[in-house]
Amino acid sequence: MTTRTLVVVLGDRGRWAAQFRAWDELFLGCMMRVWWSCVARLPSGSHEDAITRVLVDSLARDPMARHLFWCEYQFVPFAYAGDGQVVGKGWIDMAMIVDHDRENYLAYECKRLNVMHRDGARRSLAGEYVDNGVMRYITEQYAENLPTGCMIGYVMDGDLDFARVRIRATMTASRAVLGLQGDLRAQAPIGQFKRFATDHVSEGRSIEILHALLPFLNGPAVVDADGRMGGEVAQ
Repeated sequence: MTTRTLVVVLGDRGRWAAQFRAWDELFLGCMMRVWWSCVARLPSGSHEDAITRVLVDSLARDPMARHLFWCEYQFVPFAYAGDGQVVGKGWIDMAMIVDHDRENYLAYECKRLNVMHRDGARRSLAGEYVDNGVMRYITEQYAENLPTGCMIGYVMDGDLDFARVRIRATMTASRAVLGLQGDLRAQAPIGQFKRFATDHVSEGRSIEILHALLPFLNGPAVVDADGRMGGEVAQ
């Protein structure tokens, strides 16, 4: 384990968490500048991997973003086994790497939300967002020994409020396994991105997760399926 990682673990965790929040705001500000040009390049039914690839490519081409940080698609964080061997812990959708140090990163897991079906119904996919996104921070598959992790929701129908409501309901239902402390905390929006934060404790370790919801369309969906909660179909 490197000295830098040890500083994060053993130093003032609150100070480091504040620094990570500042990096997140910086990153999302750069992302906001290129977001709509990314959306214009993508078909409406794009998968999250395709969206993330285009987003990372756009950030790499943006002069201000390139000056401030390095953004990497499918970033592999490393952990150190007992024998000193370096082992990968899985692929993170996107990472903001600071100071050209691959041990010093802010992880971003990206998931689609509010995916529309041809019949006009939508799947919130909040369960996927929580189970295969948020949980990976709780188990330290991502952001091991770091105080902060980040989630990005690509809201395919543009209805950010519905996406947030379904995420909140899903996380509240899984409060114990997520170690969720309190409720979702609203954060100041960045452009059209809606933001909130959640606090978690697992096996004595605390982690703050910063969430950003990005509208893939300019406006919310107006058609829901009759007879289903909020227009949602089974996941």
